[in-house]
Parts: sequence; structure tokens; C-alpha cells
Amino acid sequence: MEALANPYRLKIIALLAGRRIHVSQLAREMVISRPLLYMHLKRLENARLVTSKIELSEDGKAMNFYELIPFAIVLSPETIGEASKTLTVQKSAGTAPGTKGEKGDK
Repeated sequence: MEALANPYRLKIIALLAGRRIHVSQLAREMVISRPLLYMHLKRLENARLVTSKIELSEDGKAMNFYELIPFAIVLSPETIGEASKTLTVQKSAGTAPGTKGEKGDK
């Protein structure tokens, strides 16, 4: 679950759903640098969520394609608890929900 606790990696999963993509196309669709993309792809590969395959183009150029490995996530209180350990709560400029000053409080 930790591999999915990042918005870039979630977007990669969404883009790979139902298709395989050349790494250059994936970088363009993600609008991130290739080194950053490779870092996230490596995390997803280590978690066995994606796989890559190098194929030769007609002109002999090596082309790296990525695709999803079929997976399912079962949500339970335990898995949510484990996932929550990897989350970072960011304080916003406003007030926290349930405190005085929150919109809707009177």
C-alpha cells in the first residue's frame, strides 16, 4: 500500500489501466521529468504493481514499455490503519475541521 501513497504513482496506475505505454509517452502525459518518472516506476515495480518490457523497434532502437500487473486491494480497518502510517497530515492556513471558526460552525 505504501507504493500507492503518492499522487504521481496513483496517476501512473490510472494511465496504465488497460494499456501499455512507452516510457517517453508516459513522461509526456505525466508532465514530469524522466528521472522522476523512473523513480516512481521503480517503486511500483518493487511493489509488483507494474512491469516493464524492452522491445526493439523496426529501426533497432530499444523501446521500454510499461504495463500494470493485475492486482486487487482489499480494504479493511487493518489495511487502512497500515496505510495511514505512511500519510503525512499537512496543516492548512485555515482551521481544522470541527474547531471554532470552521465554515458552518455557529
